[in-house]
Amino acid sequence: MAGVDFTHQALRTRLVCRPGAALALADELAHLGCRRPLILTSKSMRAHSLYADLLLLLSDVAVAEFDNIPQHSDLEMIGRVTERMNFHEADCVVAVGGGSVSDSAKAAALLFAEGGTLRDLASRFILPATIVAPDLLRPKVPIISIPTTASAAEVTPSFGVRTPEGEKLLFWDPQLASRVILLDAKLNLSIPAPLMLATGMNGLAHCLEGLYSTSRSPISTSLALEGIRRFDHALRAVARDPESIEYRVELLVAAHLSGMVLASARSCLHHAVCHVIGATCGVPHGLANTVMLPHTVRFNQSAAPDCLSPIEAVLGESLSALPPGDDGFLFSWLANLQAECRLPGSLRDIGVAREALPDIARKTMHERGLAFNPRPVNKPDDIEAILDAAW
Repeated sequence: MAGVDFTHQALRTRLVCRPGAALALADELAHLGCRRPLILTSKSMRAHSLYADLLLLLSDVAVAEFDNIPQHSDLEMIGRVTERMNFHEADCVVAVGGGSVSDSAKAAALLFAEGGTLRDLASRFILPATIVAPDLLRPKVPIISIPTTASAAEVTPSFGVRTPEGEKLLFWDPQLASRVILLDAKLNLSIPAPLMLATGMNGLAHCLEGLYSTSRSPISTSLALEGIRRFDHALRAVARDPESIEYRVELLVAAHLSGMVLASARSCLHHAVCHVIGATCGVPHGLANTVMLPHTVRFNQSAAPDCLSPIEAVLGESLSALPPGDDGFLFSWLANLQAECRLPGSLRDIGVAREALPDIARKTMHERGLAFNPRPVNKPDDIEAILDAAW
């Protein structure tokens, strides 16, 4: 990126952030003119008292539900959701939950509009840096999201779906970013702090990768630095005081910023590896991000020193308290953040077997995130060395 020449992908999302924001769902549906929503959620959220309150508020519209969204969307399940949309003649999708629910909403909205199969609609990556994506031009029904984690999946137009072979198909369609997002810190208090902290590390990874992505812009860089500043404070604060609405709000806002970064600057090697770890080993995406982030940043920092150096001014006191380390200030800071948030620090801690590492490395070579990475990744051995350090 030279001079002031750049391209920035903007969004079209309405954001409502306040305690109790989820209860504005009926008004937001009316504003969009939607009368036949399909609500997607997980079993655990289906049992939440607020979910019952939402259904009561929607008594004037024709509601259909799919309340069994598992971790990591998969092709068979998305097919069933799309069948439900067709049968119900849905005019929108409401996603109540974390990243898997948001990804499922996007996948179903895409398949509902485009037809065919999801495999045919996915992007393909060709080494060293070519992405082949189909034209996805048919109008999509709007998605309204009530996120319960800090993954920021609801903000972005991208998503992934797990295949039976343990791989992840990846998609990109600007129409699939949520039209309305209701950030509700009161609802978020019911989400366990460890889950929020792990998914917050995913959001932090969006910001860090956005700083050195080859698709970055001055706008995404500004958003990324502000997101990093907020994450550094909010993650530590939620770890200390998980019942604070104020800190939950700060974490949710940081996550939203990170989604804006990802939607514009895209993701790099780090998310490529984490996608494969999740698809291959069934590990939650937040935990994969938590473990891998220090190691993928260390791999890339020599290729992007000017992009990463502004972080020092943003982090301030968090860096001044750290002892000097041979791996650089970012690795030390991220390791300190892991420890303070009591998050796992190795792949073996999250159930990844050492013998799985070569397969993960091989599959990562097909991930589109490599196209935007500042340091070329030429062979699986490069990735396996990173995985081995993280194990």
